[in-house]
Amino acid sequence: MSQRPDKETGIAHILAATRYSLGGLRRLLGETAFRHEIVAYMLVIGLFVLSGAPLWGYLGATILFLLTMSIEALNTAVEEITDHASPAYSEMARHAKDLGSFAVFCLLLANGIWAAFVLATVWLPSAA
Repeated sequence: MSQRPDKETGIAHILAATRYSLGGLRRLLGETAFRHEIVAYMLVIGLFVLSGAPLWGYLGATILFLLTMSIEALNTAVEEITDHASPAYSEMARHAKDLGSFAVFCLLLANGIWAAFVLATVWLPSAA
C-alpha cells in the first residue's frame, strides 16, 4: 500500500483540485452511458437552435445537463466502490447500484421533460 501524498494548500490546492476533477471527467468519458448523455444534450441543443428556442431554454438545459453529469459521476463512483468492496455478487451491492442508476434516470427524465416543455413553448405558443 502506498503512502498518501501530503495535502496541498493555497494555489497548489486549487491546481490539484482541478487535476482531480479533470481526472474524474476522463474516467467518466470511459462510460458509454455518459457519452450517450453528451450526445443527447447536443441533440437537444441542436433542436433548440433549429426551433429558435429562447435563451432561458438553453440555460435550463445546460443546468440540467451539468446536474446529470454530476449525478452520473456519483453513480459511477458508487459502482466503483461497490465493485471494490463486494467483488462477489451481493444483494446489497445490487441495491446500491440500482439506487444510483435510478438517480440518473430521474435526472434524465427531468432533462426530457424540460426539452419537451421548451420545444412546446416554441411550437405551440399557447402552451406557455
